Amino acid sequence: MNNIASILILIFLAITFLQSAYDKLFHWKDNIDWLKEHFSATPLRNQVPLALLNVLLLELLSGILCVVGAIELTVNSGRLYGLYGAIFSCITLIMLLFGQRLAKDYDGARTIVLYFIPAVMAVYWLN
Repeated sequence: MNNIASILILIFLAITFLQSAYDKLFHWKDNIDWLKEHFSATPLRNQVPLALLNVLLLELLSGILCVVGAIELTVNSGRLYGLYGAIFSCITLIMLLFGQRLAKDYDGARTIVLYFIPAVMAVYWLN
């Protein structure tokens, strides 16, 4: 199997984003309440529901593209959907990083970097 590292990273990203989207979707109010407090001293304080919806949609898109990309890579060594999944994963993580930095949650921002590294590796390998 020539693409095992790329497939593993796509599966990792798919699990990460689909589980996160699931949590946002089925625990919407809890997430809104926590995020309103988290962003209370930032310019995003009045935009929390819209921002959360935006992140939810990007996480769903990223996760689905990564699943399709892993399947495509396994079946016929195609890289297009995996590349798009990795790119959208990076965009989503950059948005999350921006929010954490804005909220001055530096530990949260540092954690996002741990996810960003394999996402960028996937972009590089699948490009």
